[in-house]
Amino acid sequence: MLPLTEIREGDLYFCLEERTVRVCGQEIELTAKEFDIFALLILNPRRVFTYEMIMDIVWNEPYNAYSRKTIINHISNIRRKLKLHSEIPDYIKSVYGVGYKFDIPHTKE
Repeated sequence: MLPLTEIREGDLYFCLEERTVRVCGQEIELTAKEFDIFALLILNPRRVFTYEMIMDIVWNEPYNAYSRKTIINHISNIRRKLKLHSEIPDYIKSVYGVGYKFDIPHTKE
């Protein structure tokens, strides 16, 4: 049996094969598309994905006039679901006018 693809960052836990996301031990219910977007971003930290790339990879559809709004809405839902309390960092960063990336916030020392 192959090992699971797991990522742990602070209070965040992600498992690709189980399609599981937890924050502070609490399971986060993501839709299939939300999970696919989050998986794309978290498995490629700091890499910027354009709206066109996200549409192509997650939906396997060409980018059109409605694509950006669809992606923005999904990202907004993911952010809201992950933000269980104010101390949870924003893992998904907007790259203005381009797209999104997963970024691990730097801890203050």
